[in-house]
Amino acid sequence: MDDKIDFRVALIAGGAAGTSADIILYPLDTIKTRLQSQNGFIGSGGFRGIYSGLFSAALGSAPTAALFFCTYESTKYVTKTVIGPTWEPVAHMSGATVGEIAACLLRVPVEVVKQRAQATSGISSLSSLRKTIATDGLSGLYRGFFVTVSREIPFSLIQFPLWEIFKKSWSNKQQQPIKAWQSSLCGAVAGGIAAALTTPLDVAKTRIILAQSGSIVASGNIMVALKEVYLQKGFTGLWAGVAPRVMWISIGGAVFLGVYEKVCIEATKYYS
Repeated sequence: MDDKIDFRVALIAGGAAGTSADIILYPLDTIKTRLQSQNGFIGSGGFRGIYSGLFSAALGSAPTAALFFCTYESTKYVTKTVIGPTWEPVAHMSGATVGEIAACLLRVPVEVVKQRAQATSGISSLSSLRKTIATDGLSGLYRGFFVTVSREIPFSLIQFPLWEIFKKSWSNKQQQPIKAWQSSLCGAVAGGIAAALTTPLDVAKTRIILAQSGSIVASGNIMVALKEVYLQKGFTGLWAGVAPRVMWISIGGAVFLGVYEKVCIEATKYYS
């Protein structure tokens, strides 16, 4: 694909990618959330109600991913224009950082509603939303905003530069642009690496979102959340859910970035 992607293309491709990945991989996300919750996997419902909260995730995935990719592609292009191709990874990191901050404005409320539904078997997305507002007010929908940003930025700083590097290396090796399935494989490897390295931040985010209102952990301090996990479950507790998280994000990276690449290619043909 061309370095400069049409805004409409990024919007459509991002929305399609986000919806596809979130719906297909939702059960794995639920398992990961329940493993990380204070009540543990069985206490949070085990395998019951594995699709609890799906509605909120499906509703929020398209606009969140679309906003991310529109911001990512625009920032990446502007940065590359300013600093030149030599510092291309910096452009990828800049795009990922700005994109994640923008996307979290939509992602966090969706995550709060979704994860509370996931951690309480049998509760719907709407019930989760009503309970959150009744307990914490509208500000409760942004519980964990800063810890989510603190998790997503390091994740994207690892995933997207790796994805771009893998794609470029593969393209150079075969001396032609890569296909969507190749981008998908690059996304899977990049996502899996990023997922594994940022698991403790994901554990902290989950604990903060699920914490009782008024508790110390609910204040949103990452170090407080990590300390509580360590005291309760030791070092291994910081890596709770790492296996389903890596599996989920590796498959998710393949679906998410593969669909994005494919739709970008097709949409670019349509708009050109």
